[in-house]
Amino acid sequence: MKKLINKPEDVVKEELEGVALAYPDLVKVHFDPDFVYRADAPVKGKVAVISGGGSGHEPMHGGFVGVGMLDAACPGQVFTSPTPDQMLEAAKTVNSGAGVLYIVKNYTGDVMNFEMAADLARTEGIRVLNILIDDDVAVQDSLYTAGRRGVGTTVLAEKIVGAAAEKGYDLKKVADLCRKVNINGRSMGMALTPCTVPMAGKPTFELAEDEMEIGIGIHGEPGRKRMKLKTADEITEMLALSIIEDSTYTRTVREWDEDKGEWVDVTLVDPPFKAGDQVLAFVNSMGGTPDIELAIIYRKLHEICEKKGLKIVRNLVGRYITSLEMQGCSITLLKMDDEMIELWDAPVKTPGLRWGI
Repeated sequence: MKKLINKPEDVVKEELEGVALAYPDLVKVHFDPDFVYRADAPVKGKVAVISGGGSGHEPMHGGFVGVGMLDAACPGQVFTSPTPDQMLEAAKTVNSGAGVLYIVKNYTGDVMNFEMAADLARTEGIRVLNILIDDDVAVQDSLYTAGRRGVGTTVLAEKIVGAAAEKGYDLKKVADLCRKVNINGRSMGMALTPCTVPMAGKPTFELAEDEMEIGIGIHGEPGRKRMKLKTADEITEMLALSIIEDSTYTRTVREWDEDKGEWVDVTLVDPPFKAGDQVLAFVNSMGGTPDIELAIIYRKLHEICEKKGLKIVRNLVGRYITSLEMQGCSITLLKMDDEMIELWDAPVKTPGLRWGI
């Protein structure tokens, strides 16, 4: 294992210390329990938006804390869910009285712990709603989930919903918008190499020099298939067409009903893409893929979208949701409307994403 670390057990703590020193104008870091939060929190009258998950996916989530995006992020150990006490303390720190939205990726540990945190927060008088992100079209169920995994759409939701909260949307409106983003986003990724979790000291799986894994998860979970390495254009086509040609997706999720004061089952239906749709096209590095290769992927994705009648109105290309040093990429397409475009364009200033300020 070759990594720029000291002791494996100190990786998350020392990373958080580095973030606090590097971006003191944007964020602060609370330890024991660990969370990153806006330097100006709580922002009076504003709904607080919080997310989190295992470390190793940086800059998601801590790199997206700041003006126009998240109010706080809770990092677990590498590839491990954060704990309810982290989420609760983060909510207490950034809540201004307008309520808190938890954005939760669909992984079993994250879902369970965020639900527990929401229940604890309500006992302390904090209004909390949880919205799930489950956008990965690669597999229906995986090692870590019931249903589709939460991946690239998470970053897009954090930006769009964060802008809405900054603009003054109330809690219900913010939650409804987050649900809309999730319903309209689809993703799929692939890997050329595995990654190595510091505490494990060895790769999460094995790939031969001439092999790739299509439909990989961000923790190194298996995908749809392992196959011989293809060209960038062929890989892009496999990912993009899996997303664009994905059929209507219906499932049931748990959400908190404030009127009933209980968790209820909600049926969500994701409509397929169709010619004429406006989309945001997101090409993401899994951590070790350089920009030159991402640009080649985006070039082919743009061509495919044009042929399918999808109009790319916004894009994002770079390293935003990673799996440590894994070489590979993911593609996310998000159907956009005028409200979402306006909120995407709104100013944002975080360590990992910034424009307009």
